[in-house]
Amino acid sequence: MKKNFILVLIGFFSLLSGSAFAQYAKGDKLLNVGIGVNSYYNGGIPVGASFEVGVTDEISVGGSIDYLSHNYGTFFGNDWRFTALYIGARGSYHFNELLNLKNDKIDLYGGLTLGYRSFTWSDSSYGSGLGNSYGSGAFLGIYAAGRYYFSEKVGAFLEVGAVGSTNAKLGVAFKF
Repeated sequence: MKKNFILVLIGFFSLLSGSAFAQYAKGDKLLNVGIGVNSYYNGGIPVGASFEVGVTDEISVGGSIDYLSHNYGTFFGNDWRFTALYIGARGSYHFNELLNLKNDKIDLYGGLTLGYRSFTWSDSSYGSGLGNSYGSGAFLGIYAAGRYYFSEKVGAFLEVGAVGSTNAKLGVAFKF
């Protein structure tokens, strides 16, 4: 199923018309700011950002941060709240040259994120044992993604995979 989704994503980006922007090259600075389209934790809207710098014509490295907080409301007289924070280093491989993709408005990429995640659960009950952090620690994420540029410096992106507190993130992409 994931393989089919990625193939559809690649096909969609391939159909879009292009003009010469030379979308990814060594030295480019790339900023993504977006929201998760779902949450692993059944509540809240994940938000995140990533920043990368091109170290070669195919590889970029940088960092990412993702945040999710959700107040579940009052149940049995207790107020419950969940917060997740992901901070990581990431590296991406840009596939345009490998795939011989000639549409310069499109940047197809994928990569890995390695970092730290912090989970916090709070409730107003002292007897539940859930008032402490749990599940915090190192994490490894993998993603397949694409950017479509509307102009030389601004576009949209979609990342799918393990991307922070969601498995799909979309938003605005900037190139400096």
